[in-house]
Amino acid sequence: MVAKKGTRVSEDAEELAHIPLQAVLLADSFAQKFRPITLERPKVLLPLVNVPMIEYSLAWLESAGVEEVYVFCCAHSKQVIDYLENSQWLSQPNFSVTTIESHDSISAGDALRLIYERNVIHGDFILISGDTVSNMSLTQALKEHKERRKKDPNSVMTMVIKQSKHSSLTHQTRLGNDELFMAIDPDTKQLLYYEDKADHLKGTVTLDKMVLVDNPAVSLHNDKQDCYIDICSLEVLSLFTDNFDYQHLRRHFLKGLLVDDIMGYKIFTHEINSSYAARVDNFRSYDTISKDIIQRWTYPLVPDVHFSGNHPTKLERRGMYRASEIWQSRSAQIGPFTLLGKGTKIGDNSNLSNSVIGEGCTIGSNVSIEGSYIWNNVTIEDDCKLRHAIVCDGVVIKSGAVLEPGVILSFKVVVGQQFVVPAYSKVSLLPQPINQDSDEELEYADSSSGAVESPSINDSLDVANGELVPNSSDAPEVGISGAGYIWSICEGGHEEEWRHSIAPIPADKLSELAHATHDDLDLFTQDSGNLPPSGELRPDSDGTVSDEDNEDFKDDSAYFEKEVEATFLRAVHEGVEQDHVILEVNSLRLSYNLSSSHCAGAIFYSVMKLALETPHASNSELLKSAASVITKWCGLLKHYLQSIDEEIEVIMRFEEMCMESAKEFSPLFAQILPLLYEKDILQEEAILSWASEKEGADESDKIFVKQSEAFIQWLKEAPEEDEDEDD
Repeated sequence: MVAKKGTRVSEDAEELAHIPLQAVLLADSFAQKFRPITLERPKVLLPLVNVPMIEYSLAWLESAGVEEVYVFCCAHSKQVIDYLENSQWLSQPNFSVTTIESHDSISAGDALRLIYERNVIHGDFILISGDTVSNMSLTQALKEHKERRKKDPNSVMTMVIKQSKHSSLTHQTRLGNDELFMAIDPDTKQLLYYEDKADHLKGTVTLDKMVLVDNPAVSLHNDKQDCYIDICSLEVLSLFTDNFDYQHLRRHFLKGLLVDDIMGYKIFTHEINSSYAARVDNFRSYDTISKDIIQRWTYPLVPDVHFSGNHPTKLERRGMYRASEIWQSRSAQIGPFTLLGKGTKIGDNSNLSNSVIGEGCTIGSNVSIEGSYIWNNVTIEDDCKLRHAIVCDGVVIKSGAVLEPGVILSFKVVVGQQFVVPAYSKVSLLPQPINQDSDEELEYADSSSGAVESPSINDSLDVANGELVPNSSDAPEVGISGAGYIWSICEGGHEEEWRHSIAPIPADKLSELAHATHDDLDLFTQDSGNLPPSGELRPDSDGTVSDEDNEDFKDDSAYFEKEVEATFLRAVHEGVEQDHVILEVNSLRLSYNLSSSHCAGAIFYSVMKLALETPHASNSELLKSAASVITKWCGLLKHYLQSIDEEIEVIMRFEEMCMESAKEFSPLFAQILPLLYEKDILQEEAILSWASEKEGADESDKIFVKQSEAFIQWLKEAPEEDEDEDD
């Protein structure tokens, strides 16, 4: 048979015989960052916006075209296997899920060596952990990987990366990960250098001179996020088998290949822009990714869309999600970006905002919950206050108790009446382990899993019915009639607590960091003024910013704007003082490395959106609503309008809203502009400058200038009238 025109007859065996796309999913993080919770339940089964983390990973792999997944289970392996056997995943057509169990692996390296021994992977495969959330397409990344492999068999891995600006104060990304330095060949996208443990005190990055000698151009980045999604060739498994020193995927394997100039293996990068990909690595990333899910950056993996493990909830205004069978008092207030799980009850005068509430929870009267994650079957009695906390299944918080920011309450803890749990405390029914080995979670694996138990921990425990229960002789540390141990923070661990907590970094800590680094930041700004944002080091570079850099910047601006809106709405609904709002917005600005004009634009957008969402039946009612909201919050807006340029930015932002996201304001532009002038939010100079800039623009860009012609003319003539009066 003659091939059709435009087709190619290939002798590539992989193309002639279909090989299913495979994936290895590590259902063990081999880390302790989620202790004490993970002593009782594996991390991949912890709820993320009321859905076990592993569900997001499997749902994405299926949607991305993966056909076979091998789930590696170690700590709490029986729980993971039982969960999967009772889920829908084992009966999906064209998508098989197989578990591989180990009782003694202590690292990702051990896991991959065991998978190699099982001989189940037969070609290129996707490597992820079961705490990965993504909606990216693998098509282009796989195509690039396979094409490189054909040209050079030593191209053994492609890792997915994404734009992510770090805070210049904390040297962290919004996910709570350390600032990452990567050197990448801008033409081939080959990874040349990777360092996530840089010494920020020295303010330098050391590159091997051969990297610069061997590559005509090198891009040095500190604005990329490692998504921990890898496309691997079969050689990756054999390399782990040949090198028992390889334990950690990045610290040992990746860095090992980068410095090995004998074997010549190469690692490449694939950068995504509009798609989402992130890994829940610590409590801060747990909080960030939860917010991203609620704010729908992860679509279609969102609460109101059905996928395996997710029971759809109804999406309401201002990012509120509500499941079925909820009882809520008429006087209870539910703020923005909040999810209420099935069967939850909320008492009189309680206030919830920016929080996720699980199924079957009972919340009493006069309870305040802000920025917290309440899992299933939790009881919170009257007059309790929770801020930025995680509360696990079955916890009871008795009346008048307070959880300060960053608190973690593990399963079935009881907090006594009026007890105040200090900030960043971790409370568990299990006493704190004496040893801190990386594999210690294995000791708490189910009794039937064959894991070895440690006397240092189990001397203090009774094992009954496969569950771990504290000895009753131990006195509670969480108030009268309470139950639980407050774990102590190890020496040197205080900084890690606030860095990786779900709570915002305290204002005093940010102020301290800003003071300590002020001089260094000024020097850095002077030295790097001529470098492009990408950091590319190329002799013939003209320092211009690429379209790709601009697109990534837009992504960051969008994230920033959503978080400012959430902060503003919390202030509206909870009566937060303006000074505290400014502190939070400044913290976000530093975290995203943005300017004051971005704050002004984001706050103006939030103010006008609040006016728009206030019920109104006519344009006149909407105008009244806008006037009321602007009058109340004009002080906050003025704080960020320190120059004419920033005021012009607000006018342009208002134009944009009228044309796109808030068209209801379009016929009211000419009435709201004078109001902003009257409230001293906008100065005459800013309005006239904006109008003059539009003189040479297209007619479509002059719509609102023409609407406001009478007011603009009045501004031009007003000074003349004042002069005449003086005469």
